[in-house]
Amino acid sequence: MTTRGFMGRRPSEEARARLPPGQYLTEDFPVLQFGPTPRIDLDTWRFTIRDGARPVKSWSWAEFEALPRTTWSGDIHCVTTWSKFDTVWEGVSFDDLLAEAGITAPTEFLLAEGYDDYTTNVPVADLIGGKAMVATRYAGEPISPDHGGPARLLVPHLYFWKSAKWVKGLRFTQTDTAGFWELRGYHMYGDPWREQRFTGD
Repeated sequence: MTTRGFMGRRPSEEARARLPPGQYLTEDFPVLQFGPTPRIDLDTWRFTIRDGARPVKSWSWAEFEALPRTTWSGDIHCVTTWSKFDTVWEGVSFDDLLAEAGITAPTEFLLAEGYDDYTTNVPVADLIGGKAMVATRYAGEPISPDHGGPARLLVPHLYFWKSAKWVKGLRFTQTDTAGFWELRGYHMYGDPWREQRFTGD
């Protein structure tokens, strides 16, 4: 049996203030996923915004890389209880994606969709106003496949399963539609500070 006491030095007072309930601080970047890592050809990669089944806007990799860039630095929190501080990501903000597509959000909800057929639901209110991006770089380097590259959603104020790896698009939905883990008992929202790990939390 191991206990949290064996996971390293006790965090400082400042670090404890940044850790949501039930989380521990790690210097590593654990790799957690359900299935194998997909290998994605950038020559055929596309990112598509859909309103239901209807495509609204789609970009190739070269077109996506030419979009306005945003950098975000801060802490991330995994539902499996690790947190990592001061991470740095670069990508295209959700606000800029909507602007480049020439639309306002048509519904209050969407599903992020991955190349591995993974989905996760996120309220639009948690993406606008600089709260989220589609990230293509981490710590100044292209995101590695194990961490969701070439592109992943980044919604850092929610548990990290909401930051879908290998993302290929965002699909607006009329209702708050459960994604892969939500259908299997994870919380529909996933706020780390309220410990919303599972249904009923």
